[in-house]
Amino acid sequence: MMETTVKISGMMCGMCEAHINDTIRSRFNVKKVTSSHAKGQAVIRSEEPLDEAALREAIAKTGYEVTAVSVKPVEKGGLFARFRS
Repeated sequence: MMETTVKISGMMCGMCEAHINDTIRSRFNVKKVTSSHAKGQAVIRSEEPLDEAALREAIAKTGYEVTAVSVKPVEKGGLFARFRS
């Protein structure tokens, strides 16, 4: 599982967050996406790494600007995965 954090300039409210989330869900195979206008970012969980150029382009077409993208692997199973045998 991969977690992609996208820094986004231009989000001002909850509707902006919903617009970003809908755009990402409709164009990419993701497990989860959450956006925060207060933090200026979207966090995306996916099985495979996303195409960064395509992600930047999709968001740019909605009128927002991607200022940074970072990707890191995450463990499946959440907080208690390490306690399972």
